[in-house]
Amino acid sequence: MSPTATFAAPATVPATAAATAVDPGPELDGGDFVLPAAGLDDAQRLRALDTVDEYLTRKRKHLVGYQATQDMQGTALDLARFMPNNINNLGDPFQSGGYKPNTKVVERAVLDYYAKLWHAKRPHDPADPESYWGYMLSMGSTEGNMYALWNARDYLSGKALIHPPAAPRDEVRYVQAAPDRHNPNAHRPVAFYSEDTHYSFAKAVRVLAVETFQAVGLELYPDECPLVDPATGRREWPAEVPSRPGPSGFSWDGPGEIDVDALAVLVEFFAAKGHPVFVNLNLGSTFKGAHDDVRTVCERLLPIFERHGLLRREVVYGTDPHTGQPLVDVRRGFWIHVDGALGAGYAPFLRMASQDPAYGWTPEAELPEFDFGLALPTAGSGEVDMVSSIAMSGHKWAGAPWPCGIYMTKVKYQISPPSQPDYIGAPDTTFAGSRNGFSPLILWDHLSRHSYQDQVDRIRTAQELADYLERRLLAMEQELGVALWPARTPGAVTVRFRKPSAELVAKWSLSSQDVLLVPGDESTRRSYVHVFVMPSVDRAKLDALLAELAEDPAILG
Repeated sequence: MSPTATFAAPATVPATAAATAVDPGPELDGGDFVLPAAGLDDAQRLRALDTVDEYLTRKRKHLVGYQATQDMQGTALDLARFMPNNINNLGDPFQSGGYKPNTKVVERAVLDYYAKLWHAKRPHDPADPESYWGYMLSMGSTEGNMYALWNARDYLSGKALIHPPAAPRDEVRYVQAAPDRHNPNAHRPVAFYSEDTHYSFAKAVRVLAVETFQAVGLELYPDECPLVDPATGRREWPAEVPSRPGPSGFSWDGPGEIDVDALAVLVEFFAAKGHPVFVNLNLGSTFKGAHDDVRTVCERLLPIFERHGLLRREVVYGTDPHTGQPLVDVRRGFWIHVDGALGAGYAPFLRMASQDPAYGWTPEAELPEFDFGLALPTAGSGEVDMVSSIAMSGHKWAGAPWPCGIYMTKVKYQISPPSQPDYIGAPDTTFAGSRNGFSPLILWDHLSRHSYQDQVDRIRTAQELADYLERRLLAMEQELGVALWPARTPGAVTVRFRKPSAELVAKWSLSSQDVLLVPGDESTRRSYVHVFVMPSVDRAKLDALLAELAEDPAILG
C-alpha cells in the first residue's frame, strides 16, 4: 500500500494534557572504555563492546534527522567474511598497483555503474579526453568536494600538464603558467557557492587556499558589489551566493535553491574582470534537501562565459627547450561542480520514472538535468559540455557502515599527481593515499541487490512518506492549536519543522538550525529541526515521532 494512502489521525491531545517525558536513553560513558596498561580481560572487553552495541542499536532505530541510511539489508552477513583482510585500494583505481589485496576490479564496476547513470562516457579510457575518470572516496562527499576544488584550482589557475620524470626516481614537477601581461586575473579563479551549501565548502576553500568571490571582492573591489542586500539596502559583498527568497522576501522560507539571478550577476562581474570561475551547485542540500536547477544555471552562465572568453583560453606554460617556441595549452576558464552527496544517488531514478511510464510512477517534481550529459549550444564554439565534476556520498542514499562516496570527472580535466612514489605501483591520483577497499564491496553489494525498478520504488516511498509527514504536521497544528512551521521543498525527502524539546532532539537524532526571519534582528530567531526520510525510515517511525511531538512540553507550551 502506498505510504500516502488513507491513515488514521492520532488522537487529539488537549493543550492541558500532562506531557509524557521522553527518555532519549543514556549516552556512552567514557569511563567504560579506558584502556589500562595491562589491557582488559575478555569479560571487561566484551562488556564494553556490548555497551556500544546496545547504544548503537537504540540510536539506529530512532535516527531520522540526518542523511544516513541505517538499513544495510543484510550486508554484514554476506560481507563479514572479508573482515580478516587488510583491503587497501592504494593509488589510481584503474591500475592494480603493487598492493595486491585490493578490490579495484569491484571499484571499477561501481564507477561504471554510476558513469552510466550520470551520462558519462564509459568505460574509462586514459587516451580519450571525453571518457570519465573517478575513484571511490575514503571520506564522504566532503573529500569529493575538496578534490573538485583542488582539481579546478589547478586547472583554472594555469598549472600545465605535469612533465613526465626524466628518470624513474625524479620528482614530478608542476609547471605554472606564465603571467598574462594583458590580464592579471587570468590565473586567479574565484569560487561561488550558495548559502545552503554544505558547511564543508567554507572549510575546504580555506584549506586549499581557493578564493571566494567575497574574499576577492573585499580585497580588489570593496565598493563595487553588484548586489543589493535586501535587509540593509546596501551594496555589501555577501559571504555566499544568496539562495532563492521565499514569500517573506528573504531566503529563510525559500526552497533552498541557489538564486540564479544573483549568481549570474556575480559571475558576470568577475568574468568581466578576467577571473576564471568555479561554481558549486547542490543536488539535495544539507538542511532543506533542495536541488539547484543545474540546467537553468548553465543556460544563464554559458553566454557570460562566451562573452568573456572563458570557453577557450590559451595558457602559455613554458618554452620548448629545443625550438624556443612557447608551450601552449588550450582549456576553458570555468568549472561547474555538482555536490550530489545525497541527490546524485537517487536523481537518475527519478529521471527514469519521469521518462518511462513502465516504472509505474510519476514523480511530484521533475528534477532538472545535472550530470555529464548536459550540453548546450553556443554562438561560436559549437556544443559545450557544462558539468566538470560530480561528488556523491555512498553512506547516504545507498547506505554503508562508514562514510564513503564517489568523485567523478573527465580525463580532459584530470590533474596529474604532484609526486610519483614508486613503491605503490600505481599513479597517486587520488586525494587519500591509502583508500578503504571495503567500501567498493559495500556499494557493489547494494547495487547488485537492487534493480532499477527497486531503486525507483525506494525514492518513490521516501517522497511519499515525506509528503505524509508534512501533511500530518499541518494537521497537528490545527489539532493542537500550536505553531509547528512545517515546510518541505517540492521533490525533497526532508521536512523541517519547529524544534521540540532537547530530549526529543536527542532521542531521534534531529538536526537543528536557527534562522532569523529578519536578518540581523535577534528577536525574530526561530529554531527548526528536520527529518530526512531515508530508505531506513518507515511510516511506523514517523508515527512514533509524531505521537511524541504531540505530547512534547516544548511544543505544547
